[in-house]
Amino acid sequence: MVVYDRNSSCLFSLYLRSYGYLPDLRINIVNVNNSTFVKHVPCPQCSSSDGNTLWSDGHQYCFVCETYINSEGEHMESAEKISPIKEVISTSLTKGQYSDIRDRGIKEATCKAYAVQVEKYNNSISKHIYPYFNTDGNHIANKIRLTANKDFRVEGNLTQSILFGQNIFAPKGKYITICEGELDALSIFQMFGSKWPSVSVKSSASALKDCRENLEYLDSFETIVLCFDNDKAGKKATTKVAELFEPHKCRIVNLKDFKDANEYLVAGKREEFVRLWWAAVPYTPAGIINLNSIGEALYDENYCETVHYPWAGLNEKLYGMRTGELVTFTSGAGMGKSSIIRELMHHIMNNSKDNIGILALEESVKNTAFNIMSVEANQRLYIKEVRDEFSREQLTEWEKKTIGTGRFFAFDHFGSISNNEIMNRIRYMAKALECRWIVLDHLSILVSGQEDTDERRSIDILMTKMRSLVEETQIGLLLVSHLRRTSADRGHEEGREVSLSHLRGSQSIAHLSDSVIALERNQQADDAVAANTTVIRILKNRYTGETGVATHLFYNSSTGRLNEVANPFEAEEQNETVDS
Repeated sequence: MVVYDRNSSCLFSLYLRSYGYLPDLRINIVNVNNSTFVKHVPCPQCSSSDGNTLWSDGHQYCFVCETYINSEGEHMESAEKISPIKEVISTSLTKGQYSDIRDRGIKEATCKAYAVQVEKYNNSISKHIYPYFNTDGNHIANKIRLTANKDFRVEGNLTQSILFGQNIFAPKGKYITICEGELDALSIFQMFGSKWPSVSVKSSASALKDCRENLEYLDSFETIVLCFDNDKAGKKATTKVAELFEPHKCRIVNLKDFKDANEYLVAGKREEFVRLWWAAVPYTPAGIINLNSIGEALYDENYCETVHYPWAGLNEKLYGMRTGELVTFTSGAGMGKSSIIRELMHHIMNNSKDNIGILALEESVKNTAFNIMSVEANQRLYIKEVRDEFSREQLTEWEKKTIGTGRFFAFDHFGSISNNEIMNRIRYMAKALECRWIVLDHLSILVSGQEDTDERRSIDILMTKMRSLVEETQIGLLLVSHLRRTSADRGHEEGREVSLSHLRGSQSIAHLSDSVIALERNQQADDAVAANTTVIRILKNRYTGETGVATHLFYNSSTGRLNEVANPFEAEEQNETVDS
């Protein structure tokens, strides 16, 4: 039997895809014996319920124990009775042959699983050829190890590749081990009987970058086991990589007397390594310190980043927006929360060099893009009829100055999403995309999509998770939340003054936010100025404690911009005071 999969490099990948674990990649299987995959059947050798495969000519092959049963039902001695895999290595890159790597204890079957080939000279292995793939499953690079001097060289585009071995393991498993070298990944996979995924970074120096670029894939596993080299560089890389993930998700293997996993394999210490792997301890970030140890750091003014608000009144009370804080904007429906958010995103872009993440759950990413461009253009480009008034060249110019900077990242969302999923997306934006400021618009729609019918409980859980995430990542999180409906005669859409007690659901929004900013506007006012002027009221201010009305913003319907103005209601308020 010969199997060829143009998007795969191994029989194991074929198994994953035939079982539905890699549904997004196309499969093209050609069997020279005209035999095709039929279904999974229990293995009579190892009792695996899904590892054994039945083919149309009647033969069976188990990917777990490598048992081969021919079409007559006869057991063959080993998987070597199967013809080797057809060549999948790119013709533009160095090719070799499948073989045991005996001096390293690596079996040929393990090499086939990872598509690792060797080149022989005088019947001895002169090169190891480690293939690297991109996210589409294309073979784009090789790391070649020269056995004579143990040097490495690279061919192809290694910078665009995923982790070594990542292409053969589906996401969302129970365990995954990250190693510092390709041989270690092969060794661990083999020592565990091909049971758990094992991948490798390109080097200890690139470990953080490699894992950050593939963070979503790695974070999909329940437990991440780090098994880097037992030296200074390996320990440093371990700490950096572990900090990418939420506390206690990473476990760290203590290699004790050996430098790496392959040395355990070569020394015949498989059982000892397996014990150490299972004994891996959760990574716990440092955090409890003696205040006496702070020293000069106490006076370091760069402990967080501050960006001032675009309106003076807010800065007078809040002294700007800071990373490491959660700021909630709240109001009734149609008060202009989204308008304020797009003003803030544009302002942050122009007053920092930071990346910005946007999770707008009620609008498409296309509308989000036009909203940001609108502020730059002083035009309501989110309205098609307004966009049509401008040339494509002019629109492109505004695009280049905003979303074209590459600093905006949006969540392309459709359908319901769980709390954990939204937290993972925010964490990914913060850690993998290095977004220092993230907007979530809005809390209410996220809660309404949960299965839990207890809104108060759902908000409690979500706010606690967001507060923890802000502390973990030190992002500045701008949260939009709606007010609860009021039974009062004068509702929030008619300019009713907002208080913390009006926040929708639980008081956890108030308790866990650093600042709460309310928007008040009488949409029904006869006077056009009053109907388009929003009162900005500070309900909570953990930084200085100052609360109350901060400023007034007038919505210019021709430009779509919010401009700070003097209090237009001042005379009215004075008259009310005299009358009283």
